[in-house]
Amino acid sequence: MQPSKVSPAQINPSQIQMVSSVDPYVVEALSRLIGRCVLFETTRGALEGTIIDVKPDHVLLQLHTRQACVRIAEIVWTMPL
Repeated sequence: MQPSKVSPAQINPSQIQMVSSVDPYVVEALSRLIGRCVLFETTRGALEGTIIDVKPDHVLLQLHTRQACVRIAEIVWTMPL
């Protein structure tokens, strides 16, 4: 059996289902660090900044003059500084 080839133009937006895993323990731990400077090791490298906000799937991080939205699923480990 071969998967059918579907072009993006053939996809109905109502057929798309978003799937995201939420780890409530990680979200709670990160929420307790709001306002603190942290070091995140992600799958793409290290980030250091201050946690501004935490949502179920991402963290908003202040990096000097810029902000970054980091997906929680991409965080390998974190350390408060």
